[in-house]
Amino acid sequence: MKKIEIIKIGTKNAVKANALKDTVKNYPLLAGAAVFPVEVPTEVAEQPKSLEETISGAKARAKNAFTACDLSFGIEDGLMRVPGTLTGYMNVCVCAVYDVENYYLGISSAFEYPEKIVKILFRESLDVNQAFFETGLTKNKKIGSAEGAVAILTRNRWQRADTIKQSIVTALISFENKELYYPAEQ
Repeated sequence: MKKIEIIKIGTKNAVKANALKDTVKNYPLLAGAAVFPVEVPTEVAEQPKSLEETISGAKARAKNAFTACDLSFGIEDGLMRVPGTLTGYMNVCVCAVYDVENYYLGISSAFEYPEKIVKILFRESLDVNQAFFETGLTKNKKIGSAEGAVAILTRNRWQRADTIKQSIVTALISFENKELYYPAEQ
């Protein structure tokens, strides 16, 4: 496999881009690659409300960012149905890595938003930034471009960047071990 020199990430969100830059340093094939954030269409709602929609958004970000590069990444947060939870939903971060032949998907650990947040996300069609601001849980209207809602809920024990990094690492499992996942291509 040839060394990756140029990586694009389908977002201008600095938290996502910096999480990617920090994570790829740990991969010999990716270390030293230049990472370029690019604004791209996600092709999904501002606030994805299903795992399928979140995956579609991550894949669209990765594919739409794949121009003049060796590898591209798409990262999307969204809700997914989880039976037995208080609200029926949890937030998850999905990373899609794209190399023009395959997508390599990864997912972070999930966590639940308070019921009042979930109701606002569905009833008023706001995104998490807006819902946390509207309920007074933050004064930052762009919490997703900072420490993230998870930092508020964990009292700063976990940051949004941690969730993003987790999704990147899990996506890179099948990329780094292609011979196990795509044996016919070897």
